[in-house]
Amino acid sequence: MLTAQELQINGRRADLLPPTSLEVRRGQLLLISGDGQEQRTALALALSGRMKPGSGLLSWDGATRTRKIRSAGALLDSPGINEPEQHLSVRDLVTEDLALIPRRYRGALLSKPWLKVNSFEDIAGLWIEQLPAARRLELLTALALADPAVDLLVLDSPDRHSSDPADWLPRLEQLAHDAGRPLAVVAVVSALPDGWDGASATIGNAVPEPAREADTEEGAPEEADSAPEVPGTDTLQRPDTLQRTAQ
Repeated sequence: MLTAQELQINGRRADLLPPTSLEVRRGQLLLISGDGQEQRTALALALSGRMKPGSGLLSWDGATRTRKIRSAGALLDSPGINEPEQHLSVRDLVTEDLALIPRRYRGALLSKPWLKVNSFEDIAGLWIEQLPAARRLELLTALALADPAVDLLVLDSPDRHSSDPADWLPRLEQLAHDAGRPLAVVAVVSALPDGWDGASATIGNAVPEPAREADTEEGAPEEADSAPEVPGTDTLQRPDTLQRTAQ
């Protein structure tokens, strides 16, 4: 089980991630809604063990060590962090990602047989930018799960590729409820799909009540001149070692 208690990340002028609490167990899909891309990305980084929070507690199966969480969790398609480069072909992306799987699990994984076994031969020669949203998600999640150590999937804004939940929600539900490999699946989205009655949370749900009331009375803060700086980037893995879909 992944548990976050009042998880918070400092920003330059205000919290990059306001205090947020949640929990998700294996075999469950949790949708977390949040308005700003910066907040959604910060939460996804923290939940997957790629960014150290300023305060609060994060644990996976009771373990709080960042390394433990990072090894069990895969961060998928995070904008500006590990989203696939648009100039890559599917074949090249698969080759790169399979090469990043820990050697003890990698074996003789090669892109051509992997594409065939996983039924992606039809898109092997396409550019990443040519993939429909649903097919893109199928590919990225399959690559993440090529690492058998992954038990947690954290997706950063899958709804940015399509406003239709049918392009991403069924795949995530399928993965969470797979009896053969039950996963804890977290998707940080801009808004919950209409009619969603599954597990959900909201960024900032652990902000103390007096602070919420003060924000309401004072109104929204003025828009910053520039995007807030993401702190703690030294806690991220280096780009040449950060997997797009796993670790």
